[in-house]
Amino acid sequence: MTFATGWGMARGMSDRVVPLERVDGPPIRLAEFVPLVAALMALGALGIDSMLPALPDIARRLHVDAILDGPLILTVFVVGLGVGQLIHGPLTDRFGRRPVLIGGLICYALGNLLAGLASSFVLLLVVRFITGLAIASSRVVTIALIRDCFSGRAMAQVTSLAFMVFMAVPIIAPSFGQAVLLVGSWRLIFEVIAAAALACLIWFAIRMPETLPRDRQIPLSFLTLARGWRQTLSDRYSLGYMIATMIAQGAIFGYLGSIQPIMEHVFRRPALLGAVFAASAGTMAVANLLNSRIVMRIGMRRISQTALVVMILSSGAGLFIGQWGDEPLLVFVLLQAITMACFGLATSNMSAMAMENMGAIAGTASSVQGFFSITVGGLIGWAIGRSFDGTTAPLHLGFLVAGIAGLAIAAIVERGKLFRPT
Repeated sequence: MTFATGWGMARGMSDRVVPLERVDGPPIRLAEFVPLVAALMALGALGIDSMLPALPDIARRLHVDAILDGPLILTVFVVGLGVGQLIHGPLTDRFGRRPVLIGGLICYALGNLLAGLASSFVLLLVVRFITGLAIASSRVVTIALIRDCFSGRAMAQVTSLAFMVFMAVPIIAPSFGQAVLLVGSWRLIFEVIAAAALACLIWFAIRMPETLPRDRQIPLSFLTLARGWRQTLSDRYSLGYMIATMIAQGAIFGYLGSIQPIMEHVFRRPALLGAVFAASAGTMAVANLLNSRIVMRIGMRRISQTALVVMILSSGAGLFIGQWGDEPLLVFVLLQAITMACFGLATSNMSAMAMENMGAIAGTASSVQGFFSITVGGLIGWAIGRSFDGTTAPLHLGFLVAGIAGLAIAAIVERGKLFRPT
């Protein structure tokens, strides 16, 4: 069965049928492959987004400052998520996708159970870092799985579909956290995350076969690792789009660290945190659905670069309104929704372009790219969150800088030929 018949056909503006690009296709039905990959991606997001409404309660119960220290609960997890990819990437290229992910999910479930028992803030941060290390396996393996099975625009299309399903978690996670706090303490949130990890572990272990053939396994050695790093960081597309994604990730992590105090101290509507977050995350899901429909016709470069331009305009408008007038909540939500949609369109395509030449070392390449984009992005986001000054200006400025930097980097990578179709 060809990829075109198994996955469908893309139709151009003239209704011309264009077969999608393929490698080997997924080892299970695509209708199951996409939700499974999305669920694995979502475990990391659940570990971040469900914490947002609980940060003030955790800080109060563990006797730390909610604004200054609370974001560390997110930051140490994100740093662990980035650093862990340096460990899991070479392992997944050496031993295969299945054993690395299964081991990571087991550690993630156990770590969350331990986090729910933490009696001090320092212990909680240590455990959060460890759980970030563990769930980093899901990002490395899912990207490697997609790259094992797809290439080119088809890879961007499947990534967008997976992100569309994955975005259901950020949409509902803050509301889920708020609901848990109504019936229990913040400790229950960690227990539910552990249960979700166990469910994904069972699903993956039963249904997903190994996608890395034995003859493609790479020996684990310092020399091999150094070669993989060099190849990843010397390829123009890999390095350039990794840096652009890293800066954009910094802006989104800045949003995660800022949105709770913004809702509480700027708009004084903390009860609407879940709804506001869902509105923003919802547009990201819609954007990824749109991307999966149009990327085969328009191309990754045109979509991502146009999205960066719109991100610059929307975040610039938010910064201007916030600095020179009284920014209404509705306007803030609308501009953030547009910005988040552009973020989804830009990063899903830039991530696919960064991996395009990395098929032979997909695990190592995704780990290197993930380390820089998530770890450095997390630190940028922490800085944005720490810059909260009682206004929305630091948040808007973060997205504005990310958009400008991303477009400038794309111009360098593409040697000045922006908005080209291929």
